[in-house]
Amino acid sequence: MVLKIKEAAQLILNSKFTIAFTGAGISVESGIPPFRGENGLWNKYNPEVLDLGYYLENQEKCWFYIREIFYDFFADAQPNNAHKVLTRLEKEGLLNSIITQNIDNLHQEAGSQTIHEFHGNSKKLKCLKCGKTYSAEEFDFRNIPPKCSMDNEILKPDFIFFGEGIPQKAYSNSFADAGKAEVCLIIGSTGEVMPASYVPQTAKQKGATIIEINPEESMFTNQITDIHLKGKAGDVLMKLSEYLFE
Repeated sequence: MVLKIKEAAQLILNSKFTIAFTGAGISVESGIPPFRGENGLWNKYNPEVLDLGYYLENQEKCWFYIREIFYDFFADAQPNNAHKVLTRLEKEGLLNSIITQNIDNLHQEAGSQTIHEFHGNSKKLKCLKCGKTYSAEEFDFRNIPPKCSMDNEILKPDFIFFGEGIPQKAYSNSFADAGKAEVCLIIGSTGEVMPASYVPQTAKQKGATIIEINPEESMFTNQITDIHLKGKAGDVLMKLSEYLFE
């Protein structure tokens, strides 16, 4: 493992353009469970509450579960060591951008600057009628559903529901950076969610070296990964940082 970490560190140090592609696994150490898998949220909640068609017909009912999952359950989550190491990598000029599937805002809270949010952000709310956006901090979620001050319409969390398209700016920026990458770090993503999983695949096709940080093998491991650093994101990135910030 030490040799692999040293090799990965050298690749990052030599790279002219490095991206990090992050999934739910990076936030597990912050107390946020993944949606899929044995302990995933979809084993506890019905995914239809985040289906756009169902939501539009049942907004008040859906908001009861949305509040519980995203604004009660996740409210106290703080960035962990993995988020903090990525922030330092960026500050030191060793990381050009983060492309994240996560909607928890933890990369921002850790201090990272260039973040392409492929699936949106739960800390923002949007009016589907007038387009006005709000910070979730403006609302007391004991009183739901939150409503737009302009037209009294029920607000929707500004992240991607099932049946909804990827935000165009995040999509184009993500694939543009993937095309330029010499090194792509995959952190905490299983590769099950499309089209997000095409981002590291695009980087690989364009010649990037893929460094995967996951506790177990993923759908990426045997397809595109060059170096698999097996372990929790925070632990592995802390070890990696010892060789990057000597």
